[in-house]
Amino acid sequence: MRLSARVDYALRAVAELASVTGGSTAGRGRPVTADQIARAQDIPPKFLESILLQLRRGGIVHAQRGPEGGYWLARPADEISLAEVIRVIDGPLAHVRGQRPEDLGYHGPARALQDVWIALRASERQILDLVTVADVAGGTLPPRVTELAADPAAWT
Repeated sequence: MRLSARVDYALRAVAELASVTGGSTAGRGRPVTADQIARAQDIPPKFLESILLQLRRGGIVHAQRGPEGGYWLARPADEISLAEVIRVIDGPLAHVRGQRPEDLGYHGPARALQDVWIALRASERQILDLVTVADVAGGTLPPRVTELAADPAAWT
């Protein structure tokens, strides 16, 4: 799986928001500025601004302008999966040449590749839909994720 810098920065930004606001939408009382997020996560500020705009349009964060402005999560962090953030930033999971795996037309000996791509997407979803922004921000990943990451073969 290959994740873009935009996705990496978006996930780091929402984890930062969850951490600063305690993971709830209570952060509405004290929005976090883009500069604060950029400094805390070492993200280029201009790049982060465009990512936060996408996250706002995707319903992940809310924003307020002005001297008391900033960003906060649109929903509690435990209701926002990593998969949702990835889809908002980069679109659907597991595309092959820009197409959904079920729309591919393989023939002959390559026909089974379609099932491989669909299984790969299902596997990604099992993890990315399971893990929430709250899990990441709190450093308490679901046991299945911890188990997979503990396998030495996963690191090679």
